[in-house]
Amino acid sequence: MNTPQKVLVGIVACFALLQLIPSQYNQGTSPSSKHVSTLYPTSKTVEQILVRACNDCHSDSTVYPAYAAFQPLRWWIDEHVEEGTRHLNFDAFADYAPYRQFHKIEEVLETVAEGEMPLKSYTYMHEHARLNETQKKELRYWAEGILDSMKRQYPADSLVHPKRRHPGALSEKQQEKAASVFSPTADRVSKSCKPPLQHRAPVPVD
Repeated sequence: MNTPQKVLVGIVACFALLQLIPSQYNQGTSPSSKHVSTLYPTSKTVEQILVRACNDCHSDSTVYPAYAAFQPLRWWIDEHVEEGTRHLNFDAFADYAPYRQFHKIEEVLETVAEGEMPLKSYTYMHEHARLNETQKKELRYWAEGILDSMKRQYPADSLVHPKRRHPGALSEKQQEKAASVFSPTADRVSKSCKPPLQHRAPVPVD
């Protein structure tokens, strides 16, 4: 067996071994009891758009293509799904705090309007996920409706991330630390804890 044949056999063997690595499928029940549609009105048209263009990466129910059965393509898909659901999961939307729900819907508006979502790498392989102008408008009306509903339902400051409500404000731990440092009591205690100065007797001079 010459060198090229050995290399080919090695590649085939590595590919075969990769197929033995198990992968967990992202195939839960969607829409779930915590789906965005359980909180805010969602038309059938919008539901269909979410299923066709969003759910594979932003829900608990991914429809895997045939090539997903093979590694390392499966790793690439899993990475996209994991990143997508971590960023926004429509099936876990009810678990989000109001400010996060509000921000995620704002991002839906922005990314769809700018053509950033669905990803071009995704629509290249899934032509059905490409959104036409009518579908983009449907999503925009839906998202704007949610934002308007939340503005009526919640106080304005609850729709802003806690760290942005009071810029420069110290956290509880930082406040406690500052209080301990600048407190007069703490200053007296720190001084009282200092060991007394040792006075040495003068050394006699011959």
